[in-house]
Amino acid sequence: MALAEHADALGYDTFFSAEHHFHEYGVVPHPAVLLSALAQRTKRLRLGSAIATLPFHNPVNIAEAYAMVDVISGGRMVLGVGSGYLKHEFAGYGIDGAEKRERFDEALTILRRLLRGERVTTDGRFTRLQDVAINVRPVQKSVPIYVAVLNKDALYHVGRQGNDVMCVPYASVDRFDEVEGMVSAYRRGRSEAGLDAAETGLWTFHTHVAETSAECRSQAEGPFNLYVATRLYAKQQTYDDILASDLALFGSVEQVIEKMLRIYDMGIRHVVALQNFGLMPQAQVRAAMTLMSQEVMPAVQARLARRTNR
Repeated sequence: MALAEHADALGYDTFFSAEHHFHEYGVVPHPAVLLSALAQRTKRLRLGSAIATLPFHNPVNIAEAYAMVDVISGGRMVLGVGSGYLKHEFAGYGIDGAEKRERFDEALTILRRLLRGERVTTDGRFTRLQDVAINVRPVQKSVPIYVAVLNKDALYHVGRQGNDVMCVPYASVDRFDEVEGMVSAYRRGRSEAGLDAAETGLWTFHTHVAETSAECRSQAEGPFNLYVATRLYAKQQTYDDILASDLALFGSVEQVIEKMLRIYDMGIRHVVALQNFGLMPQAQVRAAMTLMSQEVMPAVQARLARRTNR
């Protein structure tokens, strides 16, 4: 919560919280609760879920909870949604993981309609509603909704469906240069659907900025290795692995500036910096957030401006 206040003061655009259950990998089982509290402690920062796991919940409950976040925050809510991927979470909820895609698609359709203020009647496989509308409506006429994708091959289809995407490249591909292909696949899908192909969604990278690359390693190596170790069933990586794949924003101020420019050249316009991970001491997280906001981003913007003015 203190880091969200810090992000607000530094001028970050959005603060995201993940939803996870039954294991120390995550500490927030219901992001809407946390985001409602943060709405009272921040002024301009947008507040988002990354992600709300739709197969675990009745879509009416999700619509009600996040509509409340939007009202309490004065229209600052961003809704990231996904189908989930952790076996122990499906087991804990008593849900067959093989059903997750069908559950997700059905829930998302209902959720969109409810957040638009519609009265919904549906006889779905998992949700049956008769003339239901939520009684607290979002402040925003169109709530931003992003669909999380882990499978790189799904990006084209998500784009063609007209969904805005949220992606974590290090969980999807093996090398940084493959990210450009992911962006292209998503843009191709949007273009074929007659949508704006310039919109590339939200792309998440582990981030830690320090004065030198050696200082970055001394602060981030242990926390990153711990973070990966708690990701059950996932591909195991170390700090050296992520440096080799280049799928993180780790390093000195200048190194991260250069990497952000490379990301921009791939067509990405919104980067989610995953900065609080693996029990990193909060003072180090705050310092890295400050460097990202006050040194990296102004330099990136200045260099992009010089390109434009040539």
